[in-house]
Amino acid sequence: MTPDAAPSPHSLATASGLLLGSLAAAMVVGALVGWAFGSAALGLLVGAVVGIPLGVLVVYKVYGKAGGG
Repeated sequence: MTPDAAPSPHSLATASGLLLGSLAAAMVVGALVGWAFGSAALGLLVGAVVGIPLGVLVVYKVYGKAGGG
């Protein structure tokens, strides 16, 4: 039998939402900046590349505070 996980106020859906929301926001900002400089597609790509670690950082920050450490 596996031990019970520590209770957390956050769920997997919360983590997924934070990750996808951060990624989408970075992509939108990247596309807008790229559009301003003449290439929305390149800006979208840069936004996606920046958004992945940003999303991971946001989830880490939220769940790190819940850990109480």
